Amino acid sequence: MTYLPKLFAGALLAASCLTSAVAQSTEGAAIARADEDIFMLLREAARQGDAAKATAYASRLPNHEFAPYVEYYRLKPQLRTASPAEVLGFLTRHNGSAIAERMRIDWLLELGRARDWNNFDQQLPLVVSGDDLQLKCYALLSRLAKGENVAADARLLLLQPPAYGDACAALISGLAQSGQFSADDLLFQLRLAGEMDATGPSRRTALLLGASDTRAAQAVDMPALAMARGVGDTRADRAIYLVAVSRLARTTLNLAVVALEKNAPRFDRTELAIGWAGIAHAASLALDPDAYIYWQKAAAAPLTNEQFQWKTRIALRRQDWKTVADTIHAMPERLRSDPTWTYWLARAMQATANGAQNPEALAMYQRIADRNHFYGQLALEELGQKIAVPPAPAPLTAAEITAIEGNQGLQRALRFFNLRLRAEGAREWNWELRKFSERELLAAADFARRHDILDRMVNTSERTRTMFDYTQRFPAPHHDILAPTTQDLGLDKAWVYGLIRQESRFILDARSSVGASGLMQVMPGTGDYVARKIGLGEYVKGKLTDLRTNIVLGANYMNMVLQGAGGSQPVATAAYNAGPSRPRRWRANLSEPMEGAVFAESIPFTETRIYVKNVMANATNYAALFENKPQSLKARLGNVMPPGKAGDTLP
Repeated sequence: MTYLPKLFAGALLAASCLTSAVAQSTEGAAIARADEDIFMLLREAARQGDAAKATAYASRLPNHEFAPYVEYYRLKPQLRTASPAEVLGFLTRHNGSAIAERMRIDWLLELGRARDWNNFDQQLPLVVSGDDLQLKCYALLSRLAKGENVAADARLLLLQPPAYGDACAALISGLAQSGQFSADDLLFQLRLAGEMDATGPSRRTALLLGASDTRAAQAVDMPALAMARGVGDTRADRAIYLVAVSRLARTTLNLAVVALEKNAPRFDRTELAIGWAGIAHAASLALDPDAYIYWQKAAAAPLTNEQFQWKTRIALRRQDWKTVADTIHAMPERLRSDPTWTYWLARAMQATANGAQNPEALAMYQRIADRNHFYGQLALEELGQKIAVPPAPAPLTAAEITAIEGNQGLQRALRFFNLRLRAEGAREWNWELRKFSERELLAAADFARRHDILDRMVNTSERTRTMFDYTQRFPAPHHDILAPTTQDLGLDKAWVYGLIRQESRFILDARSSVGASGLMQVMPGTGDYVARKIGLGEYVKGKLTDLRTNIVLGANYMNMVLQGAGGSQPVATAAYNAGPSRPRRWRANLSEPMEGAVFAESIPFTETRIYVKNVMANATNYAALFENKPQSLKARLGNVMPPGKAGDTLP
């Protein structure tokens, strides 16, 4: 019998244990990956409403780390048939959690659909974040079912027909049947549906008015065909014809004008003004020079919120400060109190004060000047100040950092983010934030920064109202790549960072619904175009999410659109978002220089308008950080020049 030396035997034993541990670790990792795959399948089955698959997948995850989510995904496809006891059991077991809040809202929507107002009314007060439009409509429908008068609340709520769904459609029908909505209310809904290209709501409203739903749909989708059938004799028929006129004006303005003028005797004074308002709105979106005249013809019309805003924008472009003031004063209070219109009303009041200081205008500036957004910054400058970095709060203590690190909700959110489940991660993260003090918000933002979740860092830090850490709100990562790139191109680094912050919130693998990728959200076609222009021969579309490639392509494209915009950052920013040809057309309507803030406010595309304002405000803050001195947003916006007067070159 051969005996091994003790040392050699010990080494063999250690090697055997290590091999076993490695095998166990590998096996454990494989099991974890398999569980992740099953969890993803379960999640998708729930999203598809497949109860059988959801139940089967959930049964394979008995002790999953996200057990409440496993249970939620199993139960969600069964809500229509589940007993109240089963749902209440889930809500009790997970009371106070983010996923219980989501389940309660899902259940409330199902209870509303089933008109189970008893259970609905019991659960509604327990909702923490009830911003869902469908939920609000069901809440009013429940009150309506008890005989309450809810028309006033409904008028404030029912302003977005494309989002109505079953709940809001049922609410409108109920209001009409109970007599709480008059014909005027329904005709207004018909106008809104046409304005927002909502065929379904247009059909339903026409039926409530006793008109043809087919003709109402044609007015939205095929306006020329609807108009060919004539004006009609009833008030509803005339309203449908005017919807068709406004829809036709979006594509063929001159024909819409001719049709309305020809049939003018068929309408009463208010109806005719509504027709002109639809044409004026369409002309405004095209920045047509005659839009101002059309708005004057629409003076007697009751306007929608969008029409109020576009009438104001066209008056701004004409520097008609009296019309600006009058139109903002006529807006509904909720719209009028928006910082956008607070600022422009103050400007209008100041402009009509014949050079004297208007105390009311100064008070309005003061009201929004502490908000660090586009109009807050402009208001601050009107008060004689510039945009500066506020003093930093006291550093976080070790105890504050440790407390946040131990927060189970944030840790759960972090795990979801690592699995690229951003919706679940954001839900858990935001659920925790609602409980936090300002110091805890700063600590949570720091936690996000240390784990490289920069979008959550920015979002969290922006929630503070008295303490401001601008290194959290306006981060500047990847400086080693971005700084030399911008320097070589002669680009303003603050502007580039301001655009990235708006584009991707620094999510490296961000991908938009239209295929834009990476930090600077470069479209594949744009990336290919820029790569050819700058001689990036090794570029392939698969490298769009590569950090260095994405920055190089995005920064070069910014430089191209800036040259095409004659050096105007607001115009170039619009071009980056909407493509170069559109801002070129918008500038083609200018006969003289226009204040940059007016140009930004009157951009026809809502997304691009918001985008430009946010990027320019971001860039001003970044400049204040980088240069360590106060900045002027007005100077950055400058004046937008007509084409050909600013050294334009086409990108």
